[in-house]
Amino acid sequence: MLSAPAAGNLTVMDPTSYRARDVTDGPSARRYDPISQGWLAELRDVGVVRDAAIGRLHALLLRAARFEVARRRRLLPHVRGGDLDDIANMAADDALVAVLDRLEDFRGESRFTTWADKFALFEAAVKLRRRSWQGREVPFPWAGDLELLPGTGPSPHDALEQSELITAVRDAIHGVLTPHQHEVFTALALNGVPIDVLAERLGTTRGALYKTLHDARSKLRRELARGGFPLNDAEAAR
Repeated sequence: MLSAPAAGNLTVMDPTSYRARDVTDGPSARRYDPISQGWLAELRDVGVVRDAAIGRLHALLLRAARFEVARRRRLLPHVRGGDLDDIANMAADDALVAVLDRLEDFRGESRFTTWADKFALFEAAVKLRRRSWQGREVPFPWAGDLELLPGTGPSPHDALEQSELITAVRDAIHGVLTPHQHEVFTALALNGVPIDVLAERLGTTRGALYKTLHDARSKLRRELARGGFPLNDAEAAR
């Protein structure tokens, strides 16, 4: 694990400590704000200059990760402070790797530090969700509670219509979804399993699960429309 620098090194680089220059050359060159430009220049350097920049960047990411852990610590009421700090450190480590790997993705819409902080916030949130599900079984009921449907209406007519819709949805789930689509749809859409937790349990990626969920919802919408139960925009988006 990378260790955070001493507190005295937590400051962002002084924008007067380097020459303002284009990060790239040629017609496609982009100019960033001085602080962002300095970060990029030093992280693309070699030797002690790059090492020092990486140390400062890790410290900033650790601060952001600790903030997110503190904000979300209600997810883990029984986890002690030391364990929470370990989560923050792991999030900062992974965020650092991601930032260094994606330097070329930075477009300058915000300051570099703001852009980099988002990686730490994301990694901290993912690790907290995974920790909160540690030791818990991911539910994959084939029927499922259809929470995506509207609540029971006040009249017998509305209740009958909802009952018919629930039956149509269940029939569609069993009739048109593949076993994998059924599993993913039930876990994510009906049982609220975090997508990163499900990705880890199934040995796949978030992107693959998003595609599976999208395909499953599209199939269900088409099947329900054919059966006379077209979903409105609000229902379809759930």
